Amino acid sequence: MQIAKSDFIEGMAKGMAVLESFDTERQRLNATLAAQRSGITRAAARRHLLTLTHLGYLESDGSYFWLSPKVLRFSGTYLASARLPRVLQPTLNRLARETGESFSAVVLDAREVVIVARSLDAKGTGDRQLLAYGLHLGARLPAHATSTGRMLLATRPKREVQSWLKAQALPRLTPQTLTDVKALQQAVDQARTQDWCMASEEHELGVMALAVPLRDMQGRTVAALNVVTAVQRFTPEAMRHELLPLLLDAARELRPLL
Repeated sequence: MQIAKSDFIEGMAKGMAVLESFDTERQRLNATLAAQRSGITRAAARRHLLTLTHLGYLESDGSYFWLSPKVLRFSGTYLASARLPRVLQPTLNRLARETGESFSAVVLDAREVVIVARSLDAKGTGDRQLLAYGLHLGARLPAHATSTGRMLLATRPKREVQSWLKAQALPRLTPQTLTDVKALQQAVDQARTQDWCMASEEHELGVMALAVPLRDMQGRTVAALNVVTAVQRFTPEAMRHELLPLLLDAARELRPLL
């Protein structure tokens, strides 16, 4: 969304940049590191860190700062009130009951994908058939190394995808991770052609995932639906024959609700 320059609050933008500079790679930051990661001066970063600590969103030992549980207010409110997770949850739970596998709904946010809904087990907790590293609700994963990331990129115009790939760092997470821009472009193009995407052991060894797009009645892609399993449980061919039809059927059933 574009807004007028007079409506843009620069101080708020800088504060959010500082807050977003905390991630799984660096959970604790001092003013210097926060400045480097947020692209502002050290003095400004220090003031924002102190203010966020005063407001309760950060904790500190006097030198370093880290996120406090209060930041969960944002994600908790979204997950409790947003329409998309509520609409998808029954379908995710049904698929998990039928197959014993883990199902998620994922959206693209800049260079990462975010899990906004995931299947529950019979007790109403996150299903435990397979919980790969980082696959919790709200988790952010590198888009280039996930089936959902590539699937969501495949729904974007080709020129936009090319710019995205060239602008991103593409870290190698496992020996199987595609990090070559040309190879990734081909993988995204393949996902666009077939309208589904599979990634095997690229985000985590021993884990394979399959994703399809979730579209609304206007044809807009609102999320990706995926299943995550262990490579010992399915071959790629078995996933295509047994799990892909379930995902495609679920996507068709959900379309009028999105």
